[in-house]
Amino acid sequence: MPNHLTIPFKKTYSCPIPVATRDYIQNHTEDHPDAYIGDINQWKALRDIGTGGVLHADRINFALNYHAQLVFILAKLPPDINLEFSYGHAFDSPSSFPVTLRSIAFERAAVLFNIAALYSQLAASEDRSSQDGLKRASAYYQNAAGVLAFLSESALPKLGPFVDLENTPSDLTEDFVKSLEWLMLAQAQECVWQLAVADHYKNSLIAKLAAKVSSLYNTSLLSIRLAAADARSALPPNWIPHLETKHYHFNAASQYRKGVDELEASRYGDEIRRLMIAEADAKKAFNIAKRAGVAQAVISDVKSLLDVVQKDLSRAERDNDLIYHQNSIIPPGLRDPRSVIGDDSIIFGEMLGWGAREAINIYNDNKKNLLQEKIVEPAQNLNDEADKILQSLNLPSSLEALERPVGLPPSLLRKAEEIRLDQGPTKIDVYLDDVQRLSRHVLGILDEAMDILDSEASEDEAARRETPMNRPPSHEANQELVIKQQRYRTILIQAAESDELVRRKWEEWEDQISELTRNEDELEALVPSSTVSMTGKAVSTSQTQIHARTLRGLLESLDDVRRTRDDLIVRAQRRAESDDIRPKVLAAAANLEHKIEMSAVMFEDVSDNEFAKYDKFIQGLTEGRKKQEEILSSIKSTNDAFIQSRKQDPAIKDREQALQFLDLAYSHYREIIRNLDEGLKFYNDMAGILTNFKEACKIWSGARSREARLHRNMASLSIRDRDNASDESHEAPVSTTSPLRTGTRKQTTGIPTLSSADWEVQELAPPPIKRAEKTTKHR
Repeated sequence: MPNHLTIPFKKTYSCPIPVATRDYIQNHTEDHPDAYIGDINQWKALRDIGTGGVLHADRINFALNYHAQLVFILAKLPPDINLEFSYGHAFDSPSSFPVTLRSIAFERAAVLFNIAALYSQLAASEDRSSQDGLKRASAYYQNAAGVLAFLSESALPKLGPFVDLENTPSDLTEDFVKSLEWLMLAQAQECVWQLAVADHYKNSLIAKLAAKVSSLYNTSLLSIRLAAADARSALPPNWIPHLETKHYHFNAASQYRKGVDELEASRYGDEIRRLMIAEADAKKAFNIAKRAGVAQAVISDVKSLLDVVQKDLSRAERDNDLIYHQNSIIPPGLRDPRSVIGDDSIIFGEMLGWGAREAINIYNDNKKNLLQEKIVEPAQNLNDEADKILQSLNLPSSLEALERPVGLPPSLLRKAEEIRLDQGPTKIDVYLDDVQRLSRHVLGILDEAMDILDSEASEDEAARRETPMNRPPSHEANQELVIKQQRYRTILIQAAESDELVRRKWEEWEDQISELTRNEDELEALVPSSTVSMTGKAVSTSQTQIHARTLRGLLESLDDVRRTRDDLIVRAQRRAESDDIRPKVLAAAANLEHKIEMSAVMFEDVSDNEFAKYDKFIQGLTEGRKKQEEILSSIKSTNDAFIQSRKQDPAIKDREQALQFLDLAYSHYREIIRNLDEGLKFYNDMAGILTNFKEACKIWSGARSREARLHRNMASLSIRDRDNASDESHEAPVSTTSPLRTGTRKQTTGIPTLSSADWEVQELAPPPIKRAEKTTKHR
């Protein structure tokens, strides 16, 4: 039985390439499908021989040729031409159900996977007892790794946009493919290590090669643990134990070779330390392999190494005990605390470490910020920018006035229906009242907090008139709380200014927005009708129609960009909702068990890898921005030509202005609603923050009051001591400082300083001030 793992082929099934391709060409192109009969037949023939399933070196060129053709096919056809491709999971049983997707990109990814599988199987079939066989096997494994790397960087990203996350085959996910890539590299490196051993290279070099093999197997192991649960469960039961065994085996082999190197350099104590590490890792490898039923060839390899290491370790310890005495002995319980107390007795043994918990919390907070700041807000800004430009160009009103000289455009009817169903004016009035009520409420909380501080200050002044106190006066002691209060009050003032801008905007546009609540007949009566004048030069009329059609096409393209952007936001939000980093943090924590103390910093690599999932959404926004800029630039130039070419009919002009005014009223309605939604959220959040601040003021004032009472009690006690002393004999001097007073004063000075975390409350950045009218910002 071989001691290497191979990648099985993804089984595929026949698909109706001729029918689907002919239908697509017939219905979506200007060409006739008969013109491409040869191409369609060639595609079908290439697929029959290029999708894998046969172990022979000649099949490599067929598969590479088919993949190359798929690249060019995807340049000519979209991924979805209603042609279904079916592939089974590489590690599923033949009787399991395949995954069927309408995506040529899926076909390409599966073909690449099978090319990598072919290379891996060719490598495993080589005779590695000879040097030539080892070289060929290493080259094949490197080719397999290269194909998997190419699959990961080139094919998988293009598969994602056309396949939902839940429908993506688990063996074509990033983590799964990367695990196979690292496995192929590990086995290629193992062949190189075997060559070095056969050629009697220096022990130091062989040790480095073995360490690299161990590292690659471990990287493959980590990647598969990060893969989805269904991907891991599809693997053979001995697959992961095989990787663990190889990792420990080659780490032991590396330490053994380093030990031999230390012996040759007469560093006998270092030799023993190396051999002890090698023995421990070899035992781990052997135990895992035996317990999990790893291939017998792997078990034999590990057992042979363990026997050699134990033999050399016994010799080295015997020599050292008798002759050298160069090694210090660290009690085992220091290096391995678990060995002292056992797993069952560890305090909080079942609890997730604080470092891991903090890493999860930090990731969730950063994920929320990333979604809002890098995706949602930029997308909203792009939409606002497009709306602003279209409004300045009087679009689409001018176009709709020309296209529909009578009646109302469907887009305007939809907007009016939205406001009518929402009871827009009433909704805005209710929101404005709610915002004003919440504004007064949060300001009242802040005033109550200041009343608490003022009351403490008055109490402090009264206490000072009765008894001198060795502590700062209130106006100094509460300075940090007062500064914090001023900062909060500034935020509320800025928010009130923003509220006033929204209110003034509503007062300015209330009548126009209310007009949109009318029924269709009443609304149509507000918009003048027009008829297109048929007089004038034919050339001008023709040019106007050409520019109008071009403009309409550009506006539809802009709508497509916006719909794509909205869909991208929804997908990003769904990803964030289902995104749970906890399992991967737990897996990483398990690998860090030897580090008893763990901090959140140790999981930064895990967080970075997880955040990479959102790069495609940010990239999608960037691409959408470029497309939008190009389309808007074309709209501006085409609109200029449209205005210059058409007749300035007064009736059309009046209709354009009426339509534009109503469209602008709808835009202001949406903006006012958005501003008020943000205002309600702001004040609700602020209420919680200021309630915490008020409680902090109450706790601080209470501590100051208790301290003042202690000072008064101490003063009364001192007066009684002096009165008693005057009645006593004057034979011995009496101390004027009571020990009780001194001790109590030390105790009462334990109030936390205002810089202490005890007084910390949640901070909130001030809301951006809304600028007037056209450049209104959102809270």
